[in-house]
Amino acid sequence: MSFHVIIPSRFASTRFPGKPLATIAGKAMVLHVIDRARASGAASVTVATDDQRIFDQVVAYGASAVMTRADHESGTDRLHEAAQLLGLGPQDIVVNVQGDEPLIDPVLIKTVADNLAANQQCTVSTLCERIIEMKDYINGNVVKVVWNAVNEALYFSRAAIPWGREVFSQAEIDWGKMSPDLPAYRHLGIYGYRVVALNAFVTWPMSPLEQIEKLEQLRFMGNGHKIHIAISGSTIPSIGVDTPEDLERVAPLMERYL
Repeated sequence: MSFHVIIPSRFASTRFPGKPLATIAGKAMVLHVIDRARASGAASVTVATDDQRIFDQVVAYGASAVMTRADHESGTDRLHEAAQLLGLGPQDIVVNVQGDEPLIDPVLIKTVADNLAANQQCTVSTLCERIIEMKDYINGNVVKVVWNAVNEALYFSRAAIPWGREVFSQAEIDWGKMSPDLPAYRHLGIYGYRVVALNAFVTWPMSPLEQIEKLEQLRFMGNGHKIHIAISGSTIPSIGVDTPEDLERVAPLMERYL
């Protein structure tokens, strides 16, 4: 089963301008992501960018890049344009790898592609991991997910789901480690798509739930598309780089895990 990796990469980050070209272990961050994607066994790895500086560094590194429009509302819209520029067919599988995750496990990339290929009723696939700390469970920046018996997502939310009625009815709540009676999972921001789903996504208006939660995946679900969900088996920490402080936190981990 073949699949393609596309890495959306923008220079104009609000919190960290120039982030894709920030240096980690002597190399631009986006180049580390390319290396990780190549190790997944993908048929192709392409950076989709709207910035000439990123494009030039990627090409100089011997990797593939496409220039996309600068006015996309979301990374998914940029992904769709890149898939069209690459001439991918409706049933081709694309894995969207975030350009700010230099530690991304290549196994996870292949896993979301394999899961999508094995579940023809789904047009999107993604992963999650167990929430360990209560502070993450109640953190609105940590997206939670619940799913059904056949591993299809039921809902994604910034709220604490599932809500443990018995746990929260106790007089005293342990705000440290999560209770074993309250299995909760955080969504990991890696997706596999059939190109047909991307083609449909760009034609739909933003769904009401997407507007409320600010979660693009709810647009697929709101339009009847099924999202396959699986628990990550990776031991490599999933850490995205959103700020210069995050970069300092990730840098020491590069030698340990790469």
